[in-house]
Amino acid sequence: MENRFVIVRGGGDLATGTVQALWRAGFFVLILEAERPSAIRRQVALSEAVYDGLARVEDVTCVRCRTDGDIQAAWQQGYVPLLIDPEGLAIGQRNPAVVVDAILAKRNLGTRKDMAPCVIALGPGFTAGTDADYVIETQRGHNLGRILTKGAAAPNTGVPGTIAGASKERFMHCPEAGFLYGHVQIGDTVEKGQAMALLSPQKLTTPVTAATPGIRLPASLTGLVRGLIRDGYAVTKGFKIADIDPRQEELKNCFTVSDKARCLGGAVVTAILMHQSGRYTT
Repeated sequence: MENRFVIVRGGGDLATGTVQALWRAGFFVLILEAERPSAIRRQVALSEAVYDGLARVEDVTCVRCRTDGDIQAAWQQGYVPLLIDPEGLAIGQRNPAVVVDAILAKRNLGTRKDMAPCVIALGPGFTAGTDADYVIETQRGHNLGRILTKGAAAPNTGVPGTIAGASKERFMHCPEAGFLYGHVQIGDTVEKGQAMALLSPQKLTTPVTAATPGIRLPASLTGLVRGLIRDGYAVTKGFKIADIDPRQEELKNCFTVSDKARCLGGAVVTAILMHQSGRYTT
């Protein structure tokens, strides 16, 4: 197990693609997550195990753990264990062969090159050779999934990739702080302008009705609800809360690992094998 123990920081939808690739390749994976993950593509994010105790995405099952015994039991059952550990304290305590920063925060939240024999980071905010051994490009386009042994990934442009002619309007953001409650479910079809969620000034203790005070947030375009943040989540102004896919015929995309996540997962596995082969040094 020495060379096959990998700690992945983050369990969102893109990180889940990495976890799936590692799990399928026979690595022992441990996910470290925050206390309140904010994934919107919740049907394909193993981070949901933080709330529900268990999350399943395609062929991978993730369970929330609290002890070393829990972690070992999860591996024995073929599951992926998850610890609530936003600071990554478990890394120093468990000495993994590989650390993967898949938080996708577009900045470094504390990952260092000396954390493990091989450290890999996804996206902007890291420099290969300084913060990590390898940096994986996450920007869509020709270089998506490219393994960098020097330099940094492309900076965040703030402009999402275009799908079926839609770009920025694919994502919805909160106009102000509050607590969000969805009027729809992931996988539903919405029309542009349709009330999609309620932004309440306070946390609710009763079901949402037409009389519930708050701001009704309209769908930004017509399409499939691919992602929607959990009911009752405390959001701030500008917080990303929903993802709408204009391709209404692509319902399965709401419940399966994306092409981008799979690409990044394959790149991470390749980077590990590159490192362990000794053919590449950083």
